[in-house]
Amino acid sequence: MLPPNLDRIVERLKRRTDPKQKYEQLLAFAKKLEPIPESAKIPANKVHGCVSQVYITADLENGQVWYKGDSDAQLVKGLVALLIEGLNGLTPTEILQVTPNFIEETGLKVSLTPSRANGFYNIFQLMQKKALGFQLGMSA
Repeated sequence: MLPPNLDRIVERLKRRTDPKQKYEQLLAFAKKLEPIPESAKIPANKVHGCVSQVYITADLENGQVWYKGDSDAQLVKGLVALLIEGLNGLTPTEILQVTPNFIEETGLKVSLTPSRANGFYNIFQLMQKKALGFQLGMSA
């Protein structure tokens, strides 16, 4: 079962049958994403395996994980924003319980190039890795 915010996003994307509408939704997400400071663009926050430059930061506040992220490509920035909106405010345990199957459900995989779809998984994996770090009591 998906967390409520992520579930809502997945349902919204599933209703859009036209790939162009899915892209427009991602671009709308990208516009809402707050930029991260240049100082956060360090190797520990970089998503590897992405063609574009992608950075994800995570903070733990009152047991909840709060992500920020950025990308130099608008569509990828939209994917980052989708994941941030879907996972922000959850506990590390809740984030670690999310399986990447939801990516298939959105129907985006069909619309994305293989490298972008792979990048989407890599972004998600880095977010989970940071949540795991919090769960293990390390700083992320």
